[in-house]
Amino acid sequence: MIVKEIRFGPNTDEHDFNFKLKHAINFLESGAKVKAFVHFRGRTIVFKERGEILLLKFAQQLEEYGKVEQLPRLEGKRMSVILAPKAIKKK
Repeated sequence: MIVKEIRFGPNTDEHDFNFKLKHAINFLESGAKVKAFVHFRGRTIVFKERGEILLLKFAQQLEEYGKVEQLPRLEGKRMSVILAPKAIKKK
């Protein structure tokens, strides 16, 4: 299974978020898993909750394309969420 990564900063704005969301939709539709993560640099680690909110919003927007395999989890300086594609419906 291919895993594609999408990286965010804790202060990612709306346009960048939507841009990365479109990429994630394409990845999930092509059958790849998506690992989205927020990378905290320096003192930005104080914005942990902002990163978690960003990842939960990202997962919620992708609800119809994939399901959350792992909820946001902090590992060192990065917080990540893993999404798997939903089963492709047979016609």
